Amino acid sequence: MSSKKGVIAFASFVVFAAATGFSQDESTKLKVALTLNGKQKVVRSQTDTVQSSLDEQNGSLRSLDCIFPNAITNLENNLKIAWKQTRQVEIVKDNEKKTVWTTAATVAELLKEQKIALKSHDEVLPNPSQPIKARMKIHLMAAKPLILVDGGNQRQIWSTSTTVADFLKQQGIKLNQLDRVEPSINQTVKENDVVNVIRVEKVTDVVEEPVQYAVVSQLDPNLDKGTEKTLVEGLNGVNSKQYEVILENGKEVVRRLISALVTKEKQDRVVAVGAKELVAQVSRGQSVSGQEFYVNATAYTASCNGCSGNTATGLNLRANPNAKVIAVDPRVIPLGTKVYVEGYGYAVAADTGGAIKGYKVDLFFSSKADAFRWGVRKVKLTVLN
Repeated sequence: MSSKKGVIAFASFVVFAAATGFSQDESTKLKVALTLNGKQKVVRSQTDTVQSSLDEQNGSLRSLDCIFPNAITNLENNLKIAWKQTRQVEIVKDNEKKTVWTTAATVAELLKEQKIALKSHDEVLPNPSQPIKARMKIHLMAAKPLILVDGGNQRQIWSTSTTVADFLKQQGIKLNQLDRVEPSINQTVKENDVVNVIRVEKVTDVVEEPVQYAVVSQLDPNLDKGTEKTLVEGLNGVNSKQYEVILENGKEVVRRLISALVTKEKQDRVVAVGAKELVAQVSRGQSVSGQEFYVNATAYTASCNGCSGNTATGLNLRANPNAKVIAVDPRVIPLGTKVYVEGYGYAVAADTGGAIKGYKVDLFFSSKADAFRWGVRKVKLTVLN
């Protein structure tokens, strides 16, 4: 029993001694306020310098680290120590890499430390407000001016894109199936390059086109030569044509006929042309019966300026160059009247004219030379019975 009591007493003594020693050891340590990379904490140290105190914190003090007070300063109770550790960072700019050691707290501070000035449109990844971490990669992307032409609308844009595809994605430009881009989307873009987005559309256009009717002439032996009579009125037809049209930026560049359909048949105009010869000119000395009076007679052709070639009664003078026709004032000589003009011969009053008033007539000649040769004459005109 006394042996057991001895063992217990010895163990109690050892515990008491250890506790007392520990208490005395802690009481001899100095209290230090350490700010490590901006974070504050209180540590205890038995060392004699700032350097050795920091070594106790399992920190690796580098030559570029910022310490205040300096590393050889004697340690004092309640000493305030500020320690900024350097961290390795990789800066990537224009595909060039640079490794630096820095005590900067944020990306923005690092850029300022490295004297890197950013323009308003430049980009930095990660964000400038992000805290610096060891072995961080910082990407600097310099913006360049580019010209975007989208569907014909042009604007200048600052962009950090390296390819046309990336630039279009950055600008939110979506391409439709037929759209075209110049240069190609895989092309690298440089400062002041023009990226042209051509909007292409394929549409169908239906056009109704008139089909002109033809004039069919038929000789009529019962109709006086030099006169015409419409037997069937002409009507235009209609063709419906379907086209495939390619538009670029809203403007037509290609038109291809797909189909054509006659939706309305044309109806040709049928005209009876007189084939009945007029009575031959009177022989010299033979008299012509009928009302007689003198008129001022001028001459004209079917090819004069403003002339259509058709008379007021529908006779085509260009198709009937040998017709004997005179233009009259219908109040004096009714249209359709057969006359005999001295020096011109038998004719039909089949035309009118704005300058033909009263006792004045205009004689038709097939050639300008004959018309000029006639000139202006005062002649006797006989209205045939």
